[in-house]
Amino acid sequence: MSEAGTGPDTGVPVHLPPGRGPVPPRATPPGDAAPRPGRAGLRHRLLHAVVHAGWDWVVRNGATGPGDRLADRFGYFGRGSCLAFPTGAVFGERWIHIGEDTLIGPYVSLSAGMVPGQEMVTDPVVRIGDRTMIGRGSHIVGHFSIEVGSDVQTGPYVYITDQNHGYENPDEVVHVQWPHDVPVIIGDGSWLGTGVVVLPGTELGRNVVVAAGAVVRGVFPDHCVIAGVPARIVRRYVPGSGWVTGSAASED
Repeated sequence: MSEAGTGPDTGVPVHLPPGRGPVPPRATPPGDAAPRPGRAGLRHRLLHAVVHAGWDWVVRNGATGPGDRLADRFGYFGRGSCLAFPTGAVFGERWIHIGEDTLIGPYVSLSAGMVPGQEMVTDPVVRIGDRTMIGRGSHIVGHFSIEVGSDVQTGPYVYITDQNHGYENPDEVVHVQWPHDVPVIIGDGSWLGTGVVVLPGTELGRNVVVAAGAVVRGVFPDHCVIAGVPARIVRRYVPGSGWVTGSAASED
């Protein structure tokens, strides 16, 4: 003979096999609460919190500002400027000038010359203006003259250099041939998108927009948008006509 019981949550009588009592209701966490973590889970959470708190402390205190020992090695390091931590490769600081209220992002490499301690023929070799922001992981590699204006912003992983190796002699490997240095100028107020490459001899006017991934070489006027490989003008502001595109944008 089976025994009578009640189903969980319903109160409806059900028949159970001989020797079995009523089945207790299944315990569930109230609402959407997750089960409490075990001891190993608590240790992991604590370690996670400690690691991230420690890294945040290192990033805050590793940043370089005026008066810090690294900043003092620069030819000029302006008031309110910051070299974020972690830094990339930084050397030749004596020939690098950074303006005021400028932010150099994490993992950015700044160099003057090929190797630390190299004597340069110009001073400064790299000049970065006021209120400029250089994006994460970018490289500014100067050998003769790179001028990045004020109020310039770049996306991450931008590469700017004023030197290329020569390749004219077909009987020599490229990297041993004498390099060519040609000055670079990035005009005030310009914006360089992610992954832009700026090659020697480039001159960008004021308020120039460079599309992501462009490879730039040559002289470009104020108030234009350039894109592509090699970069060309795709849009330009012409006083009296406004913004023009197509062939009209490339006309002088």
